[in-house]
Amino acid sequence: MATIRELRAKRTKLGADARAIMTAAEEAGRSMTPEEEVKFDKLVDERDGVDRHIERAEKLADDERDEAAREGLERGHGRDGQGDEAMGALRAYLLGGRSVLTERQARALVSGNDPEGGFLNAPQQFVQDLLKGVDDMVALRRLATVQRLTQAESLGVPTLDQDLNDADWTSELSTGSQDDSMRFGKRELTPNPLAKRVKVSRKLMRTSVISPEVLVRQRMEYKFGVTAEKAYMTGDGNKKPLGLFTASPDGIPTSRDLDISTSGTGLVNVAAGNAADDLITAKYTLKGAYHANARWLFHRMVVASVRKLKDGDGNYIWRAGLATDQPDLILDLPFIMSEFAPSTFGDGDYVGMLGDFSYYWIAEALQFEVQRLNELYAEQNQVGFIGRMEADGMPVLAEAFVRLQSNDIVP
Repeated sequence: MATIRELRAKRTKLGADARAIMTAAEEAGRSMTPEEEVKFDKLVDERDGVDRHIERAEKLADDERDEAAREGLERGHGRDGQGDEAMGALRAYLLGGRSVLTERQARALVSGNDPEGGFLNAPQQFVQDLLKGVDDMVALRRLATVQRLTQAESLGVPTLDQDLNDADWTSELSTGSQDDSMRFGKRELTPNPLAKRVKVSRKLMRTSVISPEVLVRQRMEYKFGVTAEKAYMTGDGNKKPLGLFTASPDGIPTSRDLDISTSGTGLVNVAAGNAADDLITAKYTLKGAYHANARWLFHRMVVASVRKLKDGDGNYIWRAGLATDQPDLILDLPFIMSEFAPSTFGDGDYVGMLGDFSYYWIAEALQFEVQRLNELYAEQNQVGFIGRMEADGMPVLAEAFVRLQSNDIVP
């Protein structure tokens, strides 16, 4: 099995080979031939596959390190006794339910709001591992600003609704005219309940070499990550996050939308419209102050179209990252992909955006609850687990984003 270092070296070579095909076409002053496009696409697809392999290998290595550390902690190394006790109680609860907990273990897992104690607050270590896994799995949360609410029910986000007028040229002893135009506002982030159900076979719970809390956490990582990512992209803000691709005066209004040339099936470079030029316009519509942290955000099918676009000088706007730690670039800015970003090219559809995603704020209630369902899936020899948490999210500064909207051009 290839090591992570070998996989990164392979990724670098595939990127260099793809770039060589693109460069040869550029130097000849022409577009890639159909044969070159097929070879280019094959190299890029293989490189994307290596990227996914690297991500999985790194995550597996992280999990193995976490498990080794957890086993060491269970032997009394490196963590305080209270944390050990809570994780041990959670393990016992996941394996056998509340009935197997000793009185001391039951106290270690603080009961939630269920009158019979069916919901138990997961230990902080479990929560941290869960959220770390979600960050590794989905694109947006690791770039966003995440606020943890431990007591308050909501998070007020101060906004500058109206700025001061320009300063006055005046004399040395004067302070200029009084300006009463500044107006402040406040938006509320109120964490809303989020829940997911996971089913695990009883045999797997008993015999798996992976400890039960790791097994349950890994499944919940995926379930919570997918649910949250969808809302961060397209949520309507009604008892859920307000998404990046939802036009709203409370988030990103339509004034931050910019047309990009499409043909109904992809981005185009034709006489009537040049998508590459539109992306250049988008880049410089975003103020330079945001460029240092800016990322393009696309669905992978949109990235496939972007990779073949040329600017007005005939140069491809996509650049492969040639170093192992260097990302691919579009107009010298990195990009991220999300399966839940828009992927259609109908007239008026959103197809992507450019922004500093630290100005997408996520508020999370710290409490995370787990409920074990002993009887519901007994006939299938399975145990159900419901995880519950509370979260909300929204863009807090519209000017930090430029959203791309399809403008259907008929070639």
